Amino acid sequence: MSVCPVAAAPLAPGTRPVPGYEVLAHLTRTGWLDVYDAWSEERDCRCVLKAVRTDRRGEEHLGERLLREGRWLREFTHPHLVRAYDIVASPEPLVVLETLTGETLSHLVHRLRRRPAATDVALLGVQLCSAVHYLHGRGLLHLDLKPSNVVVDCGHAKVLDLSVARPPGPAPAGVGTLCYLAPEQARGGPLTAAADVWGIGITLYEFACGDVPFDCGGTAEEADRAEDTRDPGSGGRDDDWYPQLEQSAPPIASRRRLPPALAAAVDSCLRADVSSRPTVAGLAAALTAAVPGGNRPVTPR
Repeated sequence: MSVCPVAAAPLAPGTRPVPGYEVLAHLTRTGWLDVYDAWSEERDCRCVLKAVRTDRRGEEHLGERLLREGRWLREFTHPHLVRAYDIVASPEPLVVLETLTGETLSHLVHRLRRRPAATDVALLGVQLCSAVHYLHGRGLLHLDLKPSNVVVDCGHAKVLDLSVARPPGPAPAGVGTLCYLAPEQARGGPLTAAADVWGIGITLYEFACGDVPFDCGGTAEEADRAEDTRDPGSGGRDDDWYPQLEQSAPPIASRRRLPPALAAAVDSCLRADVSSRPTVAGLAAALTAAVPGGNRPVTPR
């Protein structure tokens, strides 16, 4: 009879993982990461620490991946991308990020008592396009755009998590999060900017309608929580099933009423044919033009 190993506990409040930083609270755990609310003595402010889980610290490739993400976020400067303050390579890999106010888009979606206004959907899309345009200019695809990787505060969105980001080109099947993968991500093979256009589209679809357009065997929120039990970027598992390879996304108008131009812009992102999706610039222009007054802030209700 085999016994499943017990995962090591995260760091306790008061722990100083490296000089100058004190853990205040454990925020969340993924299949390979722990995320902490922390205090920076140098900056005299709160910050967020991302660290490889204590029970997986011997896996060097995970530490290398975390530090790579930290180097990118420390170098990048964009109003819709989270900033990294610092990276620490030893004694254990650690990335220090800014503390964001507001809430994740996934939390906002399930907190709102009514669906967001069309102008809110359009503005969010324009901001996501701006962040993705910048990343693509730096030679990277995000490949994991989804509501839990977007934080919104007073109408201002910031994109999180570059843990599976990579340059355009070949990739194994299943890189990203099951419910949000573009069909070419699910299949594996060459990936282009169109994969992130799909990511923007499916994020806007969930924001507008409350759930993703595919049946993932539960809500997208449940699937997202269950995801990330494998190493990032390693591809899918043998038993993974991808509904987006077997189904077309239903038109967003079948779920809720939106201005036709806005609905068409979202639907265009979710075309299975890569070549028929808009460019990031084309999508941003369509979203900007779709709703009069669509440049006002997103306002939670």
